[in-house]
Amino acid sequence: MNVKRFILGSLGVGVALAVARSLFARTASAKTTSNRASFDAIDAYVEGEMRRLKIPGVSMAIVEGDQIVHLRGFGQARPDGEVPTPQTPFFIGSLTKSFTALAVMQLVEAGKIDLDAPVQRYLPWFRVADPQASAQMTVRHLLNQTSGLPTSSGEIQLADFDDRPDATERQARALSELVLTRPVGSAFEYSNSNYNLLGLIIEAASGESYADYIQKHIFTPLDMSHSYTSPTTAKQNGLAMGHQYWFALPFAAPNIPTPYGSLPSGQLISSAEDMARYMSALLNGGYYGDVQILSDAGIAELHRGVADFSVMGISLGQYGMGWFADSIGQTKLVWHNGTTPDFAAYMALLPEQKKGVVLLFNASHHWMSPVLTEVGAGVAALLAGQQPQPASVPVVDMIPRALRGLLLIPVLQLAGVVATLRLLRHRRGDTERHPRSGGKSGLYLLLPLIPHLLVALALQPLLGKRRGYLRLYMPDYSWTALVCGSFSLVWSLLHTGLALRVLKKAASP
Repeated sequence: MNVKRFILGSLGVGVALAVARSLFARTASAKTTSNRASFDAIDAYVEGEMRRLKIPGVSMAIVEGDQIVHLRGFGQARPDGEVPTPQTPFFIGSLTKSFTALAVMQLVEAGKIDLDAPVQRYLPWFRVADPQASAQMTVRHLLNQTSGLPTSSGEIQLADFDDRPDATERQARALSELVLTRPVGSAFEYSNSNYNLLGLIIEAASGESYADYIQKHIFTPLDMSHSYTSPTTAKQNGLAMGHQYWFALPFAAPNIPTPYGSLPSGQLISSAEDMARYMSALLNGGYYGDVQILSDAGIAELHRGVADFSVMGISLGQYGMGWFADSIGQTKLVWHNGTTPDFAAYMALLPEQKKGVVLLFNASHHWMSPVLTEVGAGVAALLAGQQPQPASVPVVDMIPRALRGLLLIPVLQLAGVVATLRLLRHRRGDTERHPRSGGKSGLYLLLPLIPHLLVALALQPLLGKRRGYLRLYMPDYSWTALVCGSFSLVWSLLHTGLALRVLKKAASP
């Protein structure tokens, strides 16, 4: 009887296990098939956008929970070279800000930094033009980009290639005569200067250099063995070749210098696989294996949107600490993009779904940054189970065409010169037949000057403090403005002289 019960019981357990195994296999198979279909759709979307935007190469990683579920390289890591691997290093641009914010929060949890303490507690020498504003600015203001420091101050620093160890501090001390664009704490304004100052605060609070701190407390614990603070080391380990867009077409840019003083705001280097490990830790309470790099509460504070930001009057969410906070439909989204002169990046987390994605591009341009960000946003939407939406700011879709349109300016200028010379010749003969029509002819002759004067105005930004940034991040615009603007000035003078001669003949009896 006992044997019978044992046999029947064993058979029952066996049947139950077989059914459970079958159900689990079906569920796992369905999930794998569903994931594969989702990844195939994402891959196809990326490939389509690469063709449309002439992107040379992309490295992508997707995480779900604590697993890296999809790694893919597209295109070429360098001209006529190999497809990017998951370990290929890329500059990550302003994704660096999330690392800097994480480092600050680590030091907050270690009791070494107070978020609401004034910047001057850690950097006693720090000043801007207004002494009161200098004393009011806090660490939190820097993290939330509500300090009042202008965008332009950070752009100017990006064109400063001082590579001495104290470059960041020297540039920060140069802010002593800077006039803030708004009162401290009043509104969001994106500026690399905020995060360069945070890099110095990390050094002051930890007693380590920024580069050493990031390596020791973030890269090493997360096994980010293909991530670097030094471009020289990254090049020795297969750094992808960056490209600059000229008129919406990418050209290899092998010798662009690195602004060492802006390391804390946008000059870290990493790979798709390493960034996947980073995202996994952020999605899992700060844990990577048995190591915790930050508490769950600390991560929530980094991702909490507090400062509203908008473009062209269109609200685009909020800024937290090194992250933008928004949503895709009803799904929470935290994300950031990155731009250097020759690399771009996009990283997004879907905390409620425990999913994340990073895309690293080896081409960039100031005006192409929002376009490449939309590519990343499309991938994030697909990962969230939705379809990519049209650009939030409609002008984004027109940017590649506008950049190609710059090539029309010199063509139109030459056509205008030929047309104006013909007009002057015609009017010269016309005024000889109708000598009293000079006033009307004068207005008619001077009207062609207007478009030339408008083109000449494009020279003005190249004469200001941002000229170095413009040459790096908008080389096509800069050269078009320089050549065509200069031509317009010279031609305007020549045209005026010729027109005055015609008018003088018209006025003479």
